[in-house]
Amino acid sequence: MVFWDGYVSDETMGTFAPIVLYWIYGGIYQLLPPLDRFRLHTRQEEAQKNLATLPCVVKGVLLQQFFQATVAQLLFLITSKTNLGGPTTQPSIFIQLIQFLVAMFVMDTWQYFVHRYMHQNKFLYRHIHSKHHSLIVPYAIGALYNHPLEGLLLDTVGGVLSFLISGMTARTAVFFFCFAVIKTVDDHCGLWLPGNIFHLFFQNNTAYHDIHHQLQGLKYNYSQPFFSIWDHILGTHMPYNLVKREEGGFEARPVKGWKEE
Repeated sequence: MVFWDGYVSDETMGTFAPIVLYWIYGGIYQLLPPLDRFRLHTRQEEAQKNLATLPCVVKGVLLQQFFQATVAQLLFLITSKTNLGGPTTQPSIFIQLIQFLVAMFVMDTWQYFVHRYMHQNKFLYRHIHSKHHSLIVPYAIGALYNHPLEGLLLDTVGGVLSFLISGMTARTAVFFFCFAVIKTVDDHCGLWLPGNIFHLFFQNNTAYHDIHHQLQGLKYNYSQPFFSIWDHILGTHMPYNLVKREEGGFEARPVKGWKEE
């Protein structure tokens, strides 16, 4: 039993709940006071380095979410008729947990290799992926600021594969996609807040992804959104230290001599 029973279908929730949650969670971060003592970059850096304006970012994210919602509706329509998405009755909590972990691994694997290729292919980086990196200083609601083609290939297709391969139901998918969205937004929030649960349980977190958005880390720390497994296996992990800045806040700084380790 879930709170939306009798009001909307699991398929509708799976389509629109992650979008609504993106703006709620990202909006909370956006509306917080400056919190300079927890920032990974100063407000001056954000204003000077970022190449995309806030209105441009909002429009870009909404465009991606439009395509995302369209594909999700088609996916749920097809799987509900062919039963490709698994049984309509909910499996046990244990089975759902396994499906969650499988979906996380599938999404991580897909996004790592597509993301890495977009950096290695100069044409794709220049014309597609560089749009996301125009936010050199990431912030929460810019998490899904991508070229529409990247949003389709990286995020939407990755979500489709995670759903199909894991065999989860549409109801389980509601929780999985909402969790993935919250994690992605948090990774881009630009704040190192005490007690943040994602910082406690995931090595792949706000500081880890911040390294990737900086010039020295462009070809490292590709892993997203959950674990850093592929970076470690394939030699693209850039270790860092989180150090306090004299003027307040923190800086994710690559470990000296890490290439020789």
